[in-house]
Amino acid sequence: MSAANRDTGSLWDMVNAVRRIQEFTADLTDDDYLSSALIQSAVERQLEILGEAAGRLSDGFRRAHPEIDWRKIIGLRNILIHRYDEIRQQIIWQTIVSELEPLLSQLEILLASLTDER
Repeated sequence: MSAANRDTGSLWDMVNAVRRIQEFTADLTDDDYLSSALIQSAVERQLEILGEAAGRLSDGFRRAHPEIDWRKIIGLRNILIHRYDEIRQQIIWQTIVSELEPLLSQLEILLASLTDER
């Protein structure tokens, strides 16, 4: 598989992970989220996928798009996987509320540019 195809697939995975998180949390308040282990687990799984897919993007692609904080996305995945006992759900909720929509917009633009090149 070419790097461009791999990057396109990884971006699709990232977009889908963000959309799923939005679907899971669409009508929730912070209290709803913080009191639901089920929703927290579902969101954490999608954040893991988001970070794993970001890590699979080619170095060249990530360097070409510094407007996205790839290290932060990958770093959150690493915390969720390796330091799960340190997860602070209030921070996860704030990330959902303040950072996912702008990230989704950026990812969709990048994905469109890759698919237009074909």
